[in-house]
Amino acid sequence: MSWKALATGLALVLAWPAVATPMIVVEARGGGLKPGMRIDSARPVKLAEGEKIVLVAPDGRMSTLRGPYSGPAVRNAGSVQNPRVALAALIATRNDRASSVGAVRSGANAAPLPEPWLIDISRGGDRCLKEGEKPVWWRPDSLTEKAFSVFPVDRSWRADYIWKPATDRMTPPDIIGLDDLKTFIIRADGQEYPLRISMIPRDIDDPLVVTAWMLEKACVQQADSYLRAIGKDLDDSASSQGNIETQTGMLQR
Repeated sequence: MSWKALATGLALVLAWPAVATPMIVVEARGGGLKPGMRIDSARPVKLAEGEKIVLVAPDGRMSTLRGPYSGPAVRNAGSVQNPRVALAALIATRNDRASSVGAVRSGANAAPLPEPWLIDISRGGDRCLKEGEKPVWWRPDSLTEKAFSVFPVDRSWRADYIWKPATDRMTPPDIIGLDDLKTFIIRADGQEYPLRISMIPRDIDDPLVVTAWMLEKACVQQADSYLRAIGKDLDDSASSQGNIETQTGMLQR
């Protein structure tokens, strides 16, 4: 994964004007909105009974509206938080989300992913995938050969695979129907468990926004990987800035 987008995203967070915060639609049931749309926080929104929208700001703050409602998309949006404050807020959201969904289901206690977009198929639960991308399956234990199967909920077909020893990831071959599945079943070691896939639009690449989206969809294991990467990037940036300031001070003396 390239972290050029990460640095760019963090810079953009600080560039948004405080008077009108751009928001991205994560979930929409009503209001004439669709996931992935970008709207202004002051845009008027009208929701009927039973309708709901979930929005995320550039710094990862989430906002949920439920009908009946008529008013701005976000009341008192305020200024965008700096990246470190935003990261702390996302970590708090992560803990709340893991608690509400359940650590087992969300993967809050699962093995750390080496990359955020890998799909851990060693357990059931929710996963996030970038729209238009093929899933890359991953397993935490790569020492032994292991067979597993994938099939839809209606069991209309079945695909069998084998993990080779010392292999921890796999890109599945093209299978008719697999790309259209949002929920499928994994069978391994005599057990079956469902995986539910939530798609994130291809053009959503701001790290804080993606992490918040993952948390909203209960993809906590993947969000954890992003949170670690964001924290490391911030630490590296601070270290680089400190070195520049030290060198500047030496030159001035």
